[in-house]
Amino acid sequence: DAAAAAAGLRFAGLRSLFFTLPEPLLALAARAFQVAEWDRTHRYCGRCGTPTRDRAGERAKECPACGYVAYPRISPAMMVLVTRGRELLLARAHRFPGAMYSALAGFVEPGETIEDCVRREVREEVGIEVTGITYFASQSWAFPHSLMIAYTAEYAGGELRPDDTEIADARWFTSDALPALPTHVSIARRLIDATLARLAH
Repeated sequence: DAAAAAAGLRFAGLRSLFFTLPEPLLALAARAFQVAEWDRTHRYCGRCGTPTRDRAGERAKECPACGYVAYPRISPAMMVLVTRGRELLLARAHRFPGAMYSALAGFVEPGETIEDCVRREVREEVGIEVTGITYFASQSWAFPHSLMIAYTAEYAGGELRPDDTEIADARWFTSDALPALPTHVSIARRLIDATLARLAH
C-alpha cells in the first residue's frame, strides 16, 4: 500500500516539481527518483530470477545464486538544434502538449557514437543531413533514467520530410516568429536560447 503523507505535506509527481523547485533541489529529487525506480525494478535477477541483494561497497544489486551484478541503468540520448543561416529547425512531436515545438532528440543505439546518433535521428525524423556537430551541454533526465546530451549542428542538405511516426511537424523558424517552446528548466530551452543569442550577433 502507498505510504501516507506526513501532516502538512503532500505527495507530488516529479514532473510537477519542475515548475516549483530550485534546480539543485530538483536535481536531487531526480536522482532519488531514478535510484528508487532502479531499486524497485531490480529485486530479482534478470538472468536467473533469484531475489537480489544489495552489494557491499557500491550501488549495485547482486544475485546470490549466479553472481550477476546489476548497476543503475543510464540511457544516453542526444538532442540537436539544427541551424540554417539564422533559422532554427524546430519540430513538434505527436506527444508534445499543445502547439509546442522543440529540438530533435533520440536515444543512442548499441554500437553508435553520439555523433552517429545525431546524424541518424535527424535523417530519420526529418529527412535532412547535418554537419558541424558541436557539443553544447548535458542534463540528467529522469523520464526514464536518461542522460540528455545536447548539440548544435548545421544544415548540410535535403528537404524537410517529417516522418509522421514521431514527428507531426518540422519547420525552419526565425527569432521573430518562434512557436511555443519548452520550459526554462529543460536543456532544450537552454539550447534554443543560447543559439538564438549566438545568431543575434
